Amino acid sequence: MSAETIMKPHHLSCAPSRAARELGLKRGEFDLAVNLGHIRTLPDEGGGGRRVARSEIDRVRSSDGFPDSLLARVKAVGTKEGAAVMDVPAGRFTRLARLGMVAPAKFYLNRYGTVVWLYLADELRQFATDEKNTPLLKERMPEGMRDQLGAGLDLRPRNWRGRHLGFLLRQTEDPWGHAGAVAAFLDPIQIAELVRDPYERAHLNRFRPGPPTHGAPGSPAAHIAETLMTADAPDEIDWRRAELVVAMEEAREYRAAPRPAPKQAGAAALPAASVPEDPEPSSRGLMGWLRSRSHRTAER
Repeated sequence: MSAETIMKPHHLSCAPSRAARELGLKRGEFDLAVNLGHIRTLPDEGGGGRRVARSEIDRVRSSDGFPDSLLARVKAVGTKEGAAVMDVPAGRFTRLARLGMVAPAKFYLNRYGTVVWLYLADELRQFATDEKNTPLLKERMPEGMRDQLGAGLDLRPRNWRGRHLGFLLRQTEDPWGHAGAVAAFLDPIQIAELVRDPYERAHLNRFRPGPPTHGAPGSPAAHIAETLMTADAPDEIDWRRAELVVAMEEAREYRAAPRPAPKQAGAAALPAASVPEDPEPSSRGLMGWLRSRSHRTAER
């Protein structure tokens, strides 16, 4: 098991808000640093959520160029500043983003309910300095790309979803968490078609993250965030469905979903809520899943 998943006493770790202050980061910068893997976290078994080990804070603080190097890696910019980083007009920057040449790292909704995409300045700078991208930055776009834009192509939401799935998988602790992360990008109807057992579906939903928080539940802002989180292109939906099928097979093998105890003669069955989950899986089951996951990653 990795060092990230080892439980540590609270006096050897701190809450994310405290860690952000000690590292000189705003909370949004800290969350992005965690998502990108620059800051490792560990599960807070006592109260849920995540914590940061003191040793991890020391490691980050002792890295070369801290804090400027860390701030540079998590700097996220919008269209205007991103265009300036790449030295192109804002219109061309937007077209490149819609074509999927640069991928958003996060988004927010402005006061008008419009989605504002944010990009990593470091990635934009790397894209602009790569000589093979010079024609895209300086010359007229190829006709095929212009046709795609004219037809309404916009890969920003899809590229954000792909990146966000990577963020979520970085925080998973077992195969059920992996399956929940994949399911986060499918609507409930799709999930019900693939996971027909209601007890498995209920257990899966415990590990299924919601979209980044934007507005109160049920608000227009929350609806927009949920829409952006859900795969919409047929090929993307098919890919996520296939991923969920495989992930659920691994989750079932690792640990069965809890379900009510069978009724016994002369005794009422325990209510579902009182039935404990299966005990911790064997280390062999976990290691088998990890080896399988590592093998698939190496093949990609």
